[in-house]
Amino acid sequence: MILVFVESAEGKIKRTSLEAVAYAHGMGGPVTAIALGTVDATELTSLGKYGAQKVLHAADSKLNQGVIQAYASVLTKAMQDEGADILVLANSSLGTPVAARVATKINASLATNVVALPDTSNGFIVKRSIYTGKAFSVVDLTKPKKVIVIKKNAAEPKEVGGTAQVVPFTPALNDTDFAASITSTEKATGEILLPEAQIVVSGGRGMKGPEHWGMLEELAKTLHAATGCSKPVSDMGWRPHHEHVGQTGVKVAPQLYIAIGISGAIQHLAGVNSSKCIVVINKDPDAPFFKAADYGIVGDAFEIIPKLTEAIRQSK
Repeated sequence: MILVFVESAEGKIKRTSLEAVAYAHGMGGPVTAIALGTVDATELTSLGKYGAQKVLHAADSKLNQGVIQAYASVLTKAMQDEGADILVLANSSLGTPVAARVATKINASLATNVVALPDTSNGFIVKRSIYTGKAFSVVDLTKPKKVIVIKKNAAEPKEVGGTAQVVPFTPALNDTDFAASITSTEKATGEILLPEAQIVVSGGRGMKGPEHWGMLEELAKTLHAATGCSKPVSDMGWRPHHEHVGQTGVKVAPQLYIAIGISGAIQHLAGVNSSKCIVVINKDPDAPFFKAADYGIVGDAFEIIPKLTEAIRQSK
């Protein structure tokens, strides 16, 4: 049996967790999902659409904050109670450290940044993305229990079933698991957040100043996209730091990434190279980003963006 940890935000299941459920379903075994804290009931039952037969819900309000130690203990208990040999999680600032703790607790093989379903024809072999997406490694997970952390877009959350049975899960919570507490949380703002976005519109120094960002935001709004920026832009205070995309910022893997006025430094490319499709708009034909682009437009962004936005509006 496969257990899947699903993350939520404001009561809604994250898309990356839907991908994790779909990934587990693709492995062929019965799938049970587990959600912690306050989550909308309809969200839990809807996990059945993506392959979960059952959903465990540990609804204790103490689990709303995402304390890593407590989450690891609850997931370990759930694996024991359900007889699960495999735990699947989505790669995130919460999922990855929780996975590491669970793997230690149950003496399991751990693989992170997994990009494809395992090959079980001769062992249990998984393919991992390494070196910020520049290479892959193939690893054989040899221990009886396994913890798999999948990279975004490792599975497509297609609807394959109906509704899932939701079962209350009430493990005893140990006070020692809450020895560390979260005193405050600063949330990124915006209608669509970068880690969850399927389309990202990013700007660089080629936008020439924060006063010109309105046209980029208008394009993003038309596409129902999140907005991002390069590191120099956030360093100069043109845009908030939570929009910084790159190796030292937010790593994204959208279906479409549009880079406007960004030269394409290696640090930025490391944060976007998992994108399904990259479109680059830059007036410099020698900009390094064009080498990584699926499509490129050489021209002045201040002329191209308004025309592109209007064309998208008309197509809708």
